[in-house]
Amino acid sequence: MAERLTIALDAMGGDHGPDVVVASALEFLRNSKETALILVGKEDAIVQHLGGAAFADRLSVQHASQEVGMDEAPSRALRNKKDSSMRVALDLVKNGKANACVSAGNTGALMATARFVLKMLPLVDRPAIITAVPSVQGQTHMLDLGANVDCTAEHLFQFAVMGSELVTAVSGIEAPKVGLLNIGEEEIKGNEQVKQAHERLVASTLNYIGYVEGDDIYLGGVDLVVSDGFVGNIALKASEGVAKLVRHVLRLGFKRNLLTRFSGLVALPVLKRFGRTVDPRRYNGASLLGLKGIVIKSHGGADRLAFENAIHIAEKEIYCNIPERIAQQVSRQLEAEQQRSTA
Repeated sequence: MAERLTIALDAMGGDHGPDVVVASALEFLRNSKETALILVGKEDAIVQHLGGAAFADRLSVQHASQEVGMDEAPSRALRNKKDSSMRVALDLVKNGKANACVSAGNTGALMATARFVLKMLPLVDRPAIITAVPSVQGQTHMLDLGANVDCTAEHLFQFAVMGSELVTAVSGIEAPKVGLLNIGEEEIKGNEQVKQAHERLVASTLNYIGYVEGDDIYLGGVDLVVSDGFVGNIALKASEGVAKLVRHVLRLGFKRNLLTRFSGLVALPVLKRFGRTVDPRRYNGASLLGLKGIVIKSHGGADRLAFENAIHIAEKEIYCNIPERIAQQVSRQLEAEQQRSTA
């Protein structure tokens, strides 16, 4: 592996490319004193944004002649873009020259390429996307957020196992409360996949608390919410829309007249705290779980603060040795399940 902690950044990915990625990398290096970064992409464009930046011992550039478009078909990117910044960054992880990859590029292409290059962990069928969102008790992790539209009960069970181990590792919660997202808490609710996954989770050694509904994601009481990628992605995007609506309504309300403007000034400290709590940039950086390597997906429209946060998530997952921990936990859960079935 890399001699020192090293993260490869897809400098050409996302809506803003090197303009955001390079600036975020430099800010990260100012705040992190040990980890090294490799900026992957078109060298001329990267160097132009670097200017006279320092950190020569912890910052390098790896040239890649191609880039993956945000609307490019994953199959095309995988087949025709072997020297893309995304592919080269993942190759660095595969070859041990980097410990993790961060990209704001095309989600489908990143998932397909990462799966092809890094391969899946033993006993894991599909990768899943997980991230944290704010809740009244701090934060809640959610998966899958779009990697798998159609899931079997087995997939949902594996997602729960992987997500639970990640929450334990990064949040320090020994037995995180796991909930299965459903349209109600009653046993009769849900489709067949959810009901079958529920039965397996009840019999598992995970701290499974049963079905949860959409509002439970933000009201606390659960540390990990599990769903298929179709439902999870809609839930996440709807939540982001509600947060934007609340900010918009508050802004209009305080601007209505002189009295409301004065009220806004009085409430400014509370409003700023609220803004920081629900700011999606502070939660940017979703992990692709189930791979033989650490891959973090940043939002395509991420700004400098948001992308830097994604780099910090990659750094933390390296320290926590997430892939190995997940592989061990999946193996333990399946072994325990086999023992129960033969007892």
